[in-house]
Amino acid sequence: MQIERQPEVSGIIVTYNPDLKGLKSLLDAIVPQLGPVIIVDNGSKADIGTWLREQDVHVELVALGDNLGIAKAQNVGIERARAHGSGFVLLLDQDSLPAPDMVVTLVAAAKAQISNGVKLGCVGPRYEDTRQNNPPPFIRTNGFRLERQTCAIPDAVVDVDYLIASGCLIPMGTLDDVGGMREELFIDYVDIEWGLRAGNKGYRSFGVCAALMKHDLGDEPILFLGRQIPVHGPLRHYYHFRNAVWLYRQPWLRFSWKVVDGSRLLRKYVFYSLMTVPRLQHAKMMTTGIFHGLFGKMGKKAGNG
Repeated sequence: MQIERQPEVSGIIVTYNPDLKGLKSLLDAIVPQLGPVIIVDNGSKADIGTWLREQDVHVELVALGDNLGIAKAQNVGIERARAHGSGFVLLLDQDSLPAPDMVVTLVAAAKAQISNGVKLGCVGPRYEDTRQNNPPPFIRTNGFRLERQTCAIPDAVVDVDYLIASGCLIPMGTLDDVGGMREELFIDYVDIEWGLRAGNKGYRSFGVCAALMKHDLGDEPILFLGRQIPVHGPLRHYYHFRNAVWLYRQPWLRFSWKVVDGSRLLRKYVFYSLMTVPRLQHAKMMTTGIFHGLFGKMGKKAGNG
């Protein structure tokens, strides 16, 4: 498969103590597809700069020196892409692996929507978690119902409420209007909040079924009733619950979405409290997150992260 470089797209890869072998695989796959590639490092213990100089790859490194959160790192990368004059940004996590034609497929889908007069928020690929049987579906709400779109038609382009950050292609003009990522969230719900905020301003986002990427969501999943359920550690669950509750408090978020997502959050609280180890630590961190979200105690959790 011949790779078509998209010079108008800047790639933004956020790193934090990455697996260097996996990062090299990502760079080998994505650098030929893009214009500028910007790595924003969130205070990794390894010397990423020295490692990059040893690789046969041309990227720009911005070292933040400390873990300032994924939202801050993405915003730093977006500003560098803006300085390069890029028309689009592609957000990527360090553990993703895009297909050779992912970027050209996403750009084509984005431009098709724009040419049809759509206010485009973002487009993103169908990703496969190698530890699960089926690719996770694209999600949207319809009233008080959650609809999962599973790409039954391989080249379908489907409406979504939001996309996960990794693989998300965003027009720079949309970022100029909607704004960047909310840095007080630090990590988790950053992509969800941005997608919903864009939607509130009339922008539409789409999952592109023909664009493919491998991406592991969460830590090692738990097998439950025949399904592989992705989980995180207690600290990530703190941010997940805190930021979800904070988001529900935003006046612009539609009520039906709060109900649908809130019911899912309640089920997660019960599941993680009973099925993850250590149970008490998970329950404590989730509960703390809920209270911090209610009272607006945001940013990086003291002593962690």
